[in-house]
Amino acid sequence: MSKYALITGGSRGIGRAICVKLAHMGYQVIINYASNDAEAKNTLEMIGGNGELLPFDVSNSEQTKTAIEAWQKDHPNDYIEVVVNNAGIRRDNVLALMPESDWHRVLDITLSGFFNVTQPLLPAMQLHKFGRIINMASVSGIKGLPGQTNYSAAKGGIIAATKALAQEVARRGITVNAVAPGFIKTDMTEGLDEAALKKTIPANRFGTPEEVADLVAFLVSPNAGYITGNVISINGGLYT
Repeated sequence: MSKYALITGGSRGIGRAICVKLAHMGYQVIINYASNDAEAKNTLEMIGGNGELLPFDVSNSEQTKTAIEAWQKDHPNDYIEVVVNNAGIRRDNVLALMPESDWHRVLDITLSGFFNVTQPLLPAMQLHKFGRIINMASVSGIKGLPGQTNYSAAKGGIIAATKALAQEVARRGITVNAVAPGFIKTDMTEGLDEAALKKTIPANRFGTPEEVADLVAFLVSPNAGYITGNVISINGGLYT
């Protein structure tokens, strides 16, 4: 029986690195993305075709429900035992100048996306008494960062949801954890002053997507079965 893992926002950056890592662990990887077909296909090639593409916008509840139900119908003897809620965007601005649409878009993708994706996957995990739910948070959700009130609110909400859901499903063998990266060298950090920011990081460098993927891989593994409801920072000492 194949093991399946769904990674939202899996076409690039941290999501892509997680797809590659979980494929190496023997998972059939379901690569979710919103619109970038070319990058999603590149990710699928990188994992040797050990998976499939599942495009949908996580912020759209009907679109998400339809896509997941269609997958479940096509795989009647399987279930998605791992979900990594990685999809997210930044729309940075000080709150006084922030367009309302930027507030809603960031929260809709990160926070509503978590709900839309995770809820329909829970029944099968509970039935099989095993599941791994990994939510991508951020140092911004722990510390709060100026110019990121929307992003901090979304990631802080993910952290709170992680802690609550972990208590609901632990008896069913399902763990729920959050990973909180600092500055990771991806498309999301392009345009930032890396030289200046490195001076604020004790490790004196940005992290790599592969380092985040390694942490996710551990949380997915049987060795992490007693770890749940936690937020694990990976930030080079930026915030402790």
